[in-house]
Amino acid sequence: MLGPDKFNKYLERGTIEVAPLAFMRGRTLDNAFIILDEAQNTTPEQMKMFLTRLGFGSKAVVTGDLTQTDLPDKKKSGLLQAIGVLNGVEGIGHKMLTDKDVVRHELVQRIIRAYDRFDQREEERKAKHKIKKELYKKDDK
Repeated sequence: MLGPDKFNKYLERGTIEVAPLAFMRGRTLDNAFIILDEAQNTTPEQMKMFLTRLGFGSKAVVTGDLTQTDLPDKKKSGLLQAIGVLNGVEGIGHKMLTDKDVVRHELVQRIIRAYDRFDQREEERKAKHKIKKELYKKDDK
């Protein structure tokens, strides 16, 4: 971990750069370690643009929490799409973290588990509703 003084020195030298995603277009990032944080809020177009900035000798880490997406309701997360599109692509790995990976207060783990159970029940309820709806359509014919 860098202290604030060392971080600021690297920032001034340009060794470390903090750049908004909007400023990545048209760039190639050679010999770099790139971190895209809060990627759940990227659009599919932004995610593709970011991933295609990688140059020779570079590595990228993309982080995000799909349960904390701030995109409009009908907009798909670029992170979610990338997980599906890039599954099985050589050189790309994907790791989902769970409540066991939480390094905050132990109560946060229990909160996450409770929300996971709630989400699972909601998905099951929606699936049952969809099946019933399809059965009623068949009965109407």
